[in-house]
Amino acid sequence: MRIGIVGLGDIAKKAYLPIMTQLKNVELIFCTRNPTVLNALADQYGVTCCLDDYRQLNKKNIDAVMIHAATHIHYDIAHWCIKQGIPTFVDKPLVDNAEQVERLYELAEQHNTPLYVGFNRRHIPLFNKHLPELASGNIGELHSLRWEKNRHNLVGDIRPFIFDDFIHALDSVNLNAKSTLDDVYVTHQMFGDHLSRVDVQWQSGQCLLHASMNRLNGITNECVSATYHNQSYQFTSFMRGQRWLNNEERILTSEDWMPMLATKGFDTMIADWLSVVESGTMPLHTVERNISTHQLADAIALQLETLFIR
Repeated sequence: MRIGIVGLGDIAKKAYLPIMTQLKNVELIFCTRNPTVLNALADQYGVTCCLDDYRQLNKKNIDAVMIHAATHIHYDIAHWCIKQGIPTFVDKPLVDNAEQVERLYELAEQHNTPLYVGFNRRHIPLFNKHLPELASGNIGELHSLRWEKNRHNLVGDIRPFIFDDFIHALDSVNLNAKSTLDDVYVTHQMFGDHLSRVDVQWQSGQCLLHASMNRLNGITNECVSATYHNQSYQFTSFMRGQRWLNNEERILTSEDWMPMLATKGFDTMIADWLSVVESGTMPLHTVERNISTHQLADAIALQLETLFIR
């Protein structure tokens, strides 16, 4: 399988190349406009096919492409790749507005080409082992799910805050593919001209769903809590958590010696992506959730932007 890697910045270097370069049946083609980075990484990983323009990829007989470039150029690159009929992986967010997300998925349907979005938190092994609803992407037996993703001293502009960061927490609780602000309660805090916190919650049937991000937190952390009938869970990292059942506590941990990227879901996500490339199709519910999460994020951003303009 020949896969083009477009964009060789921090996320590619930290999360993807360490995994992709170890796969025995995958050949990589590196693509970036930065010749220094391109040459250094090609030497490091022994990659012999390198490009400085993604529009040359269709001449390299590739089977798929993975886009790790900056969000603002996702649309142009993904649009070109899909039109060539190349199965396309894009780091979250796909783009930072709902209209372009809808256009890209319409194009993918027209060209019968998979368009995969890299939400690694859908694939965290410890969480999915104990919370089957996260693994299957539905509400199931959950009574509540709360996902907090916090940062220290990192306030930001509204749209990048929502799409580049908060969307992780938002998508993780969006098990019912919510796409509008109907019956959604949104609260926020500003620090000067910048967004510092946002909380979004709604109810689906009997299940309460809550996504939260505070970027003036005392520490960068991520906490997930879930409840069932007389049973509750809390995870304070991707490697450790607690379960309470019948007034007893059980400590939950990842498997011994599991690599860090595996605990964060990247191994499983990449395996899932490669299976999509091989089959040439994606489950409809995955496509619907990808679209709806971006639509919901766009609605939240628009509401906050409108309030701030006033």
